[in-house]
Amino acid sequence: PTVHVQFGEAGAMLAGDAMQALAFEVLTPDPDLPDTMPPALQARLCGLLARAAGHAGMAGGQAIDLAATGKALDEVSLRDMHRRKTGALLQASVLMGAATGPCNVQVYEALREFGAALGLAFQVVDDILDVTQDSDILGKTAGKDVDANKPTYVTVLGLDEARRQARTLHLQALAALQRAGLNHTDHLRLLADMVVDRDS
Repeated sequence: PTVHVQFGEAGAMLAGDAMQALAFEVLTPDPDLPDTMPPALQARLCGLLARAAGHAGMAGGQAIDLAATGKALDEVSLRDMHRRKTGALLQASVLMGAATGPCNVQVYEALREFGAALGLAFQVVDDILDVTQDSDILGKTAGKDVDANKPTYVTVLGLDEARRQARTLHLQALAALQRAGLNHTDHLRLLADMVVDRDS
């Protein structure tokens, strides 16, 4: 069961609050410990995460999602909403990795594009799975977005076009990763494959 089913909505919200704070705690380790990250890097990582989690990212996307219930969205608005939600957090995780090592502007921008395509693909696939999988496989109630009259890639574009969009975003992510010209990107490539090929 999801956390709010197992422990109640209040407990789930408190757990979410605590985990968000924990993320920043992890990024700012005790300065008395050896091998602590330089303060400038800590600040940069915290900034990336804060923007991805806040009004321009996850929280803003969720607000759009709540406001859009029962309303028709066009594809541009839907894409904006999805880019802000989990998409922004996935992109931030890629950029935080880039920020920890030597990375020129061209590589950073290619990784930004990779993260953006990856994050949006995750949300598109989430919309597809909501209408194609059973609740037991998903681990959450299937069809809840349709039941709640929420706009999704499937309701706006149809299932076949949503699947095509997911494939296109997958190819865009892989192309951006190739443009980055980095060695040892197998894990990022596997992550892109997993996001699109997952069944839950």
